[in-house]
Amino acid sequence: MLFELANLEDWFGPLRLFRYLSFRCASAMAFSFILGIIIAPYIIRVLHRIKFGQSFRTKEEVGALADLHDSKKGTPTMGGIIIFASVMISSLLFARLNLLVFVALFVYSALTALGFADDYTKIVKKNSKGVSGKIKLSVQISVSIITLALLYFSKEYGTLMRELWIPFLKYPLIESMPFWFGAIFIFFVIGGSSNALNLTDGVDGLAIGCTVSVALAYAVFSYVAGNMITAEYLFIRYIPASGELTVVCCALLGAALSFLWYNAHPADVFMGDTGSLALGGLIGVIAFMVQQPITLVLVGGIFVMEAMSVIMQVGSYKLTKKRIFRMSPIHHHFELKGWKETRVVIRFWILSLIFALAGLATLKIR
Repeated sequence: MLFELANLEDWFGPLRLFRYLSFRCASAMAFSFILGIIIAPYIIRVLHRIKFGQSFRTKEEVGALADLHDSKKGTPTMGGIIIFASVMISSLLFARLNLLVFVALFVYSALTALGFADDYTKIVKKNSKGVSGKIKLSVQISVSIITLALLYFSKEYGTLMRELWIPFLKYPLIESMPFWFGAIFIFFVIGGSSNALNLTDGVDGLAIGCTVSVALAYAVFSYVAGNMITAEYLFIRYIPASGELTVVCCALLGAALSFLWYNAHPADVFMGDTGSLALGGLIGVIAFMVQQPITLVLVGGIFVMEAMSVIMQVGSYKLTKKRIFRMSPIHHHFELKGWKETRVVIRFWILSLIFALAGLATLKIR
């Protein structure tokens, strides 16, 4: 929206800065951060007033973990609203709207609505399970198919979005994915990322701190993919105007930092499914659109670790009646081993940064 101000540069010269992607990225991040810092206290007070507190499992369900998290009772959830407002407003103001930006914000909005419904059901309806797994899966599948259809049948991006690229190769692995294959693949990217980030959101600051590293990495990926010279030099697919997704990533980065300000231990607010389901989906769809979906397994290494720990734990118990970890997701395992919550979080942040840098290194290895 503010990009159009550049047309008034003859009236006021500095307005030409809005033509530059770098300026709009920095502005989006700064605006998103400041907006989040300003609105968070008001939203937290409202959530307190209407008693939208996080529900916790009982000691009978989780044993010693209930004692470790006892002090968190009453902390409001649904703080994902703060992130959503900051990202959406900042993106709409500073990004030059195109199909890629529209699709990213569509996925983010749809999964925010799903997460909100899940949190609302848990808190207001007193249903600890929230929205049923079948409904969640149905919504994620529907969102994935709609997303693929918008991209697949686009005149501008259709041919590009049918390609499947993987790290270390100079050319696409698949040059034209059939629609059915693309639908399955994009569901695994969006749904997998959404659910993995949701599992990571279990202790103060963990999920949102790791989101910072991933958002930063995909800001670089989207910028490089949108620059013809750089893309050709690095042997990656040039995606016209994908640089505008860098603005969205920077808005996400600013929003994540502002939310971390209030979510750091001891947390004033939790993001809830309103935040975690949607953030994972947003990251997943951006990864798909900039032809870096497989790289997300490396960049989002912490999210993969958390999801795999749950899969391994459930699989082991069903097959052998024995547990691999003291509790899954794996961050709870380390808590029960005696690590302080802040130690778990900071060490996972360090790993997340390493994973993000390793993912970026794949740009040079072709």
